[in-house]
Amino acid sequence: MTERIQNFLASRRHDGPCLVVDLDVVRENYNAFAKALPDTRVFYAVKANPEPKVLKLLADLGSCFDTASVVEIKLALEAGATADRISFGNTIKKERDIATARALGVDLYAVDCKEEVEKIARVAPGARVFARILCDGSGAEWPLSRKFGCVPEMAIDVLEHAHRLGLVAHGVSFHVGSQQRDPAMWDGALASAAMIFHTLADRGIQLAMVNLGGGFPTRYLKEIPGVESYGSAIFNALRKHFGNQLPETIIEPGRGMVGNAGIIRSEVVLISKKSDAEDDARWVYLDIGKFGGLAETMDEAIRYPIKTARDGSAMVPCVLAGPTCDSADVLYEKDPYFLPVSLEIGDLVLIEATGAYTTTYSAVAFNGFPPLETIVI
Repeated sequence: MTERIQNFLASRRHDGPCLVVDLDVVRENYNAFAKALPDTRVFYAVKANPEPKVLKLLADLGSCFDTASVVEIKLALEAGATADRISFGNTIKKERDIATARALGVDLYAVDCKEEVEKIARVAPGARVFARILCDGSGAEWPLSRKFGCVPEMAIDVLEHAHRLGLVAHGVSFHVGSQQRDPAMWDGALASAAMIFHTLADRGIQLAMVNLGGGFPTRYLKEIPGVESYGSAIFNALRKHFGNQLPETIIEPGRGMVGNAGIIRSEVVLISKKSDAEDDARWVYLDIGKFGGLAETMDEAIRYPIKTARDGSAMVPCVLAGPTCDSADVLYEKDPYFLPVSLEIGDLVLIEATGAYTTTYSAVAFNGFPPLETIVI
């Protein structure tokens, strides 16, 4: 927790869960990415945290933006980005949304099939497209597989089809999985990208760009390599597979940009047991759960650091759950959290490293609970 967040929370009345984001941390993270990969453009993944003040800061720093919808495109433009700094990175787009994006000036689009190419060719003639390929997400705590991308061999046909329809076959993209703790995972994906570049070059189509995707982690309970380790591993893999003919590269950090910049303050609503058995686990219910912004606790994939004012006293295993009337709203049960035995109803709980993928997962009014409040300092 930063001193700025600590001071803010100490002075603010508690009235429901809230996320507090420290812009100084976001600035530090952006500068770290820019230093680790100096020849690579940063396209911040807006879906990680679309808070306007976060976007404004990043736009002022020179960041570009990876967007998933027309709403996100407009948010990036309102933050000060120009259209040439925006990518429509979702491979699943309505044709009318592509037309709107093009009218707003966006010229860079992700595809993973011929059908998507044809939509873009109809309403955004001459636009640049990059094909997303499937790749191994081993080592990622939140894998992104199957739904997006195609096998590398199909990507060749997709980009050739785009070229024939008058679009600019611009490049290749991939995603090695969110919260990827192994910097070596970019190597195999870059080998596939180089194969696509070389194959299409032989057919007279010159690609220019490799989108290295996101995947850059934030620290939860496990140690992670520093961003400089990712920069070094990626650069070495680029030289290995592309030699001296290095392509233009971009990255799409989301979690790695804002994850450690935010902390959620929550309250203990109830502490109980399901039986009188001595070894029965305590259930600790918070005023925030899966539907309030902690959706990434699904399958207990992301395990957030949790702090209380009573830390340091004896700890006991607890099942952690949210407040809603839905049995799926259990955060951690298979692998219970150890929390202070002295923890009481009404105590405040800090859930750290929650700056990414929390507010955007928060339901609007499930069970009547309001969406997660964001405060930027």
